[in-house]
Amino acid sequence: MLPLAGIRVLDISQVMAGPFCCMLLGDLGADVVKIEPPGVGDSTRRSMGFRLKGEDSPGFLALNRNKRSITLDLKNPEDRDVLYALAKTADVVVENGRPGVAQRLGMGYDKLSEINPRIIYASISGFGQTGPWSQRPGFDLIAQAMSGVLSATGFPDSEPVKNVIPVGDLGAGMFACYGILGALIGREKTGKGQFIDASLFEAALGLSVWETTEYWGTGKSPARLGSANRMSAPYQAVVAKDGYFVIGAANQKLWLSLLEVMDRQELADDPRFVKNSDRVANHKALIAELAPTFLTRTVDEWVEALLAAGIPSGPINDYEQAVNSDHVAARNMVQDIPHPVEGTFKALGFPVKLTGTPQQVRYPPPLLNEHGQQIRQELVEKGLLQAQPEAAAE
Repeated sequence: MLPLAGIRVLDISQVMAGPFCCMLLGDLGADVVKIEPPGVGDSTRRSMGFRLKGEDSPGFLALNRNKRSITLDLKNPEDRDVLYALAKTADVVVENGRPGVAQRLGMGYDKLSEINPRIIYASISGFGQTGPWSQRPGFDLIAQAMSGVLSATGFPDSEPVKNVIPVGDLGAGMFACYGILGALIGREKTGKGQFIDASLFEAALGLSVWETTEYWGTGKSPARLGSANRMSAPYQAVVAKDGYFVIGAANQKLWLSLLEVMDRQELADDPRFVKNSDRVANHKALIAELAPTFLTRTVDEWVEALLAAGIPSGPINDYEQAVNSDHVAARNMVQDIPHPVEGTFKALGFPVKLTGTPQQVRYPPPLLNEHGQQIRQELVEKGLLQAQPEAAAE
């Protein structure tokens, strides 16, 4: 049995952070009911500039497996009654509207916890439910900019560079999931649910561990370093005869081993590079000293030699090379998911493995309102909703 079997999640969210959080819960066995606006559904269904076979975007497919879909117009009193009936059966609610919107729609924490005191209610927003920025609209780019991430990403003297991975969006989804799982455990002790306040801004800032540490330690905001590291050197991309690769000589032992492999032992006594702190302070000079030697061999030759000496190293794969690698295949990180319209489509697998209760794809990403009649019928059978067959129509 999957660890969250028997847990019901109401996913009243769109786009990325909320849907990602709910997909993670669904992968662990939760019954995720995705509540969408009639006619259009989650706005991600129609986003992105390309399609596979059906109308739903690949972005929607990537974020919504292991869910069932029902459409509800939450401005309509009859549909709100369906939501309230679902709330009586739910353990978790996830929404990602701007602060105050859920309350105006009659689906805020105060209302739903009154219906079901055990409910765990997670709100994901751009900047959180409180504070002077709480009413700002929030996207991942804005969170990266205002948290400091954008200021420290890229190369010195370059224009601001966004982290290509949406760390605010996906980070908020993961932190919300972490909060939900903690609240579920806590509920076993108290019998009560609670409100969870997560934000894209705090996710991006909360992941900025090295950068904030550098600021507090030096009194200066971190500068852009390209691929270099703030705490260790050499730890970055370097250039071989035929392209770039990365090295991670992140401690004294590895540094000395690197010099042996490169036959550059004289640098061990160079006062600029004796300790790791010296190498970090002089990392540009360090790479300049090593660069001519790196140009004498190919990427493959360097990586093989460094790995043989126990020094972390690797080529810089593009995504085609990464997802088609033997290691990704061995780790089951690409899945072919069956779908009623697409036939099958490729998606990323589960990045954390539970050996005793491995995650499963139990449902493909749902078509809009695909399970509406089924979900309503379940509520009717529980005596929580009056039978109205026509209400299941789109």
